[in-house]
Amino acid sequence: MKLTIQDLLLTGKKVLIRVDFNVPLNKDGTIADDTRIRESLPTIQLALQAGASVILMSHLGRPKSKKDVQFSLGICAKRLSQLISAPVFFATDCIGKDVEKMVQDLKGGQLLLLENLRFYPAEEDPASDPNFAKELSKFGDFYVNDAFGTAHRKHSSTAVIAQYFSGRAAMGLLMQKEVAALEPLLKKPQHPFFVLIGGAKISSKLGVLKSLMKKVDALYIGGGMAFTFLKAQGVSIGDSIYEENSLAEAQNLLKECEAKKIALHLPTDVVIADGFRNDATFKIVPLSEGIPPGWMGMDIGPQTIQAWSADFQKASTIFWNGPVGVFEFPHFARGTQEMAKTLANLKAITIVGGGDSVAAINQLGLSSKFTHVSTGGGASLEYLELGKLPGIEALSDKP
Repeated sequence: MKLTIQDLLLTGKKVLIRVDFNVPLNKDGTIADDTRIRESLPTIQLALQAGASVILMSHLGRPKSKKDVQFSLGICAKRLSQLISAPVFFATDCIGKDVEKMVQDLKGGQLLLLENLRFYPAEEDPASDPNFAKELSKFGDFYVNDAFGTAHRKHSSTAVIAQYFSGRAAMGLLMQKEVAALEPLLKKPQHPFFVLIGGAKISSKLGVLKSLMKKVDALYIGGGMAFTFLKAQGVSIGDSIYEENSLAEAQNLLKECEAKKIALHLPTDVVIADGFRNDATFKIVPLSEGIPPGWMGMDIGPQTIQAWSADFQKASTIFWNGPVGVFEFPHFARGTQEMAKTLANLKAITIVGGGDSVAAINQLGLSSKFTHVSTGGGASLEYLELGKLPGIEALSDKP
């Protein structure tokens, strides 16, 4: 058992909290979805109410290890201030003398957000400057990791830093909530247990598919990754995306499912288009006919939606990760939206593993109807695959 924030005596202390404010941004630089900021509020408020001085650190986007104004966390400081109806101090850097001074001046019940950690190469590549994590560690008496979305990364602020807080590095409330929701899927899922996996790449999800095969009753595969499986079965896929390097592994997975009598469902019909754009000409084809050259699969078809939705009524547990079509184009979002609506209305345990599937659920205003909506796509998949994450392993054990 890992130490939790509830185990710490926070009054009068400085608490350094790693949050995940890596929010999606609109083209004009405004926040598109503030879910990740809102999910961090219980931990932040617990520390503030205990009378701690709270120092928050996070990354935002991929600024290529240098200062880039479009990835400044200033916008998150403003949004956080609105959400908690209290001032949030903002440091224009995350290390250095000026930041040290701001941390020293911070009083109990006050909040400071540091600038984007990824403005420094050492955040993502701790070996390039081991001093970076050490500098950050000076800001707190305690370290709390509440950034589940980055807990699968061995970064300076998520894993390396904990070594400077022996017996004082704890899980935040969001991290605890995520683990509590995902752990039953590893240990004792309620059966029938179905997994719906989408997204473009099969290579990033093969590990979790193999791991879950030991526990699932049926797998449903949509999105771009379905075409690698279809091609492996000899179906004509036209110009649809697929991963040449993963064909053999897809074939092996199909054989393994057959041997273990696990039902593996691929789309039976698809919406195809003559180009990768929202306004492309599109039509529905059954996969028994295959996809003609010059056309590409963009979404699961109505027959597949109907069949899968009917199947899901039998489930006791469903885990969903990844859209089943090119969800960012409204004309090809129907499959993903219908999956979200079906799952939202089930009596089963429904767990969604981060990423674009969460965006779909939020767009439809359905998040409250799911048992658990994870803040981390990659992290939830890796946790289900390996049963552990570097950002959690690094924390202190309970005495």
